[in-house]
Amino acid sequence: MTAESAASVDAVLKRFLGLHPKLIDLSLERMRRLLKALGDPQDSLPSVIHVAGTNGKGSTIAFMRACLETAGYRVNVFSKPHLIRFNERIRLAGDLIEDAMLTNLLEECERVNAGQSITYFEITTAAAFLAFARHPTDATLIETGLGGRFDASNVLEAPAVTAITPVSLDHQHFLGDTVAAIAFEKAGIFKAGRPAVLARQSAEAAAVLEDRARALGAPLFRFGHEWRSAETETGLRYEGRRWRLDLPAPALLGPHQYDNAGTALAALDCLAGFDFTPQALAEGMRSVEWPARLERLRRGALVDLLPSGWELWLDGGHNQAGGEALGVMARRWQDRPLKLVFGMLESHDAEAFLRPLAPFVAGAVTVAVPDEASSRSAENAAAAAAAVGIDAEPAADTAMAIRRVAIGAPGRVLICGSLYLAGSVLAQNSTGADGAPVT
Repeated sequence: MTAESAASVDAVLKRFLGLHPKLIDLSLERMRRLLKALGDPQDSLPSVIHVAGTNGKGSTIAFMRACLETAGYRVNVFSKPHLIRFNERIRLAGDLIEDAMLTNLLEECERVNAGQSITYFEITTAAAFLAFARHPTDATLIETGLGGRFDASNVLEAPAVTAITPVSLDHQHFLGDTVAAIAFEKAGIFKAGRPAVLARQSAEAAAVLEDRARALGAPLFRFGHEWRSAETETGLRYEGRRWRLDLPAPALLGPHQYDNAGTALAALDCLAGFDFTPQALAEGMRSVEWPARLERLRRGALVDLLPSGWELWLDGGHNQAGGEALGVMARRWQDRPLKLVFGMLESHDAEAFLRPLAPFVAGAVTVAVPDEASSRSAENAAAAAAAVGIDAEPAADTAMAIRRVAIGAPGRVLICGSLYLAGSVLAQNSTGADGAPVT
């Protein structure tokens, strides 16, 4: 990557923001129009696993990718959002798409679209499908952007497998204000005759998801029924259709990652025509990587701001379920004080996120999410923290927040509340010449 090539990508992406008055406008009509003009590249993608859900989509895809690659398969991946560079969203056979190729694909989609109304996510999703069709691999992993039924990625007529990670409240202004309503939207990715893998779900979500799958004739593969996974003293146990496995602990930290790993294994269990040895699946658990998901930053510019003995951690969770997952981990972190650097967008419920963490937090410094017009102010974020019993004060930026919060006996600093904040942190902390996260 050079500064010039990155600028070329950014210039095209900036133009895309002017193609539709809204950043999000859930519909499939514009997407189908553009894809038809491009030759319907989405119809030629091999062995697609399509993943929706509220939390854990990216981690589940990361586990699947790791297991497929350690088994010797080549994989294309579409995920969102990116943390530092847009290229992170499109991975071709293990590597991030190169700037020159990405620019050419984006410009081709722009020419074919010919100025017609289309959202940023729709036209960039079309570019990803075009990239995958022209650079086919053994398997294709696709993450929905928002919801499922009207998500731009839901033009895949015959995915090999669909999977739904845990469904909870998030993006209510787009998807509905109940878990049942949101589950109905997520279930929109199910396809007749194609296995529907369900992660651990609440009773409310499970009822809707199961009803929709049965109505469509999508065979169910449900946690606690057709498959099971659990944390053990030595790692992860999985039992499903083909496998009875005792695997090492997932490299991604937190109890919730055992569930995400199990969902990934269940989806691969349903993937016909692929062979996995226990050794390959075990190596997948050990080698998986997914930045900003309860990740410890061990070196870099922001780490250098900490006094001796302190740790810096980063997580992109931003809704109630994300806060609950962090709360479970915080309960296990009783050996030293836990301090937060917290920032969040206005579209998310800060108090619902922070409440599960509050009993375990010794203080917080809050920030606005950099370069995000929809960010809560640092003062607003501090007020939300105070409302749930966390002693908090605002700061001008992340570096200042780290300096202010890391005071006293050595402890842990957890930066949390937004994937956009996490991306900013990784960019600030990075010492790599290409801007990639350094951990």
